[in-house]
Amino acid sequence: MIKVGIVGGTGYTGVELLRLLANHPEVEVSVITSRSEEGMRVADMFPNLRGHYDLAFSVPDVDTLAACDVVFFATPHGVAMGMAPDLIKRGVRIIDLGADFRIKDVELWSTWYKLDHTCPDLVEMAVYGLPEVNRDQIKNAQLIACPGCYPTAAQLGFIPLLENKLVDHRRLIADCKSGVSGAGRGASVGALMCETNESMKAYGVPGHRHLPEIRQGLALAADRPVGLTFVPHLTPMIRGIHATLYAMLKDPKDGLQELYEARYKDEPFVDVMPAGSHPETRSVKGANTCRISIFRPQNDDTVVVLSVIDNLVKGAAGQAIQNMNIMFGLDESSGLKALGMMP
Repeated sequence: MIKVGIVGGTGYTGVELLRLLANHPEVEVSVITSRSEEGMRVADMFPNLRGHYDLAFSVPDVDTLAACDVVFFATPHGVAMGMAPDLIKRGVRIIDLGADFRIKDVELWSTWYKLDHTCPDLVEMAVYGLPEVNRDQIKNAQLIACPGCYPTAAQLGFIPLLENKLVDHRRLIADCKSGVSGAGRGASVGALMCETNESMKAYGVPGHRHLPEIRQGLALAADRPVGLTFVPHLTPMIRGIHATLYAMLKDPKDGLQELYEARYKDEPFVDVMPAGSHPETRSVKGANTCRISIFRPQNDDTVVVLSVIDNLVKGAAGQAIQNMNIMFGLDESSGLKALGMMP
């Protein structure tokens, strides 16, 4: 059994890790931490986990975590980089669901996250945990930077076009919508039901922290820097990301459906839908699946890609577990076979 520790177990991604790992046949969660809830039993805070965990939250401790095979950090940015060096030295494998190791340009990271990075050497060694791109590197990685939710949906949608140099890489548009859980579990006026229900708004238009991460991934796919306009929106739902992606084709022609089907035919968690389909966020709720559709409206030179995920699963905890499965040579879908919930 793989001995797992989770740092930051009281947020939405932390409890989602617990929910998914409860049904993983090869995992034992042995440590779950929270400074604010030390001593509280996990099942008392999260009744959906009753009968699955006999654990209490504890204060993060390197010696205790070092006894684990892998440690997940489901924490705000800045936390993982404080503990990662000591755990790495002691041979623990780390999967960070936060942003500490995603962006290779440390100065750029500091600009967006308003912190000095304390271990830039680990940024260099970290593998970006998008399995559909970096599966071979993930297998032998000791440190995984798990992608963000918007970056996952946007990259999976754009990558086939950029890898094949079919579009103008300088003029990409990602128009993305997120459920309120993407803002986290902390108390916030902007996340109150009265503030979000029956309303929709854009935010972060001048610049959002996920922008440099998306650009970095798309630049690797295109083999050159890309121009990207990224506009996130808050929508009145709990879970889900819906990314509507636009690009200009260099040579408008048919074959895009076949291109996407070929690119993702062996990917267990990317579903290229039949031509003409419109994927819905509810179809991936609770599942580690990205559903994609491709359109060329009026057979013109604009291609529109629709990409949907559950922000807490394929956009966070599920993708982290997918990475763990690859790292330890397990069936990639272990613990991740749940279907989307309808309605």
